[in-house]
Amino acid sequence: MSSGTEEFIAIAGSRFKFRMFLLAKLPSAYFAGLRVQEIDARKAVVSVPFRWFTQNPFRSTYFACLAMAAEMSTGVLAMAQVYKRKPAVSMLVVGLKAEYFKKATGRTWFTCESGDEFRDRIADSARTGEPVTVTARSTGRNAGGDIIAVFDITWSFKAKL
Repeated sequence: MSSGTEEFIAIAGSRFKFRMFLLAKLPSAYFAGLRVQEIDARKAVVSVPFRWFTQNPFRSTYFACLAMAAEMSTGVLAMAQVYKRKPAVSMLVVGLKAEYFKKATGRTWFTCESGDEFRDRIADSARTGEPVTVTARSTGRNAGGDIIAVFDITWSFKAKL
């Protein structure tokens, strides 16, 4: 694990520092109340609450807020690998597939365990200069452990040589 990876994980793991990052860079995630509940180099858990700002007219969490939390659970793992990397590596979402199974009527936790794949594929791009993609799965569950939704988010990475 690089020092940039460790540094980003420390930022994401600090509630205050990451909330300030969200306010500056992703204000919609800040106001929606997204939280990084757990992060290490391999796994991230991000939660989204059910409240006034995240609700839809059907008394559940709006699908876009669920997508935001799912994307963040994959994105923090990717960002940990590109943070302060030399050469720099750009990242961009290029695909999203979602399946919804149950109404989200409370806090939903999205878990992604693709950290090793991000590490390996980003290293490939940094080494070769060729773009690479990673499709990461994020599974959202409610407090009872029921699956609310599953997202497959495809990220593209390219070293800036």
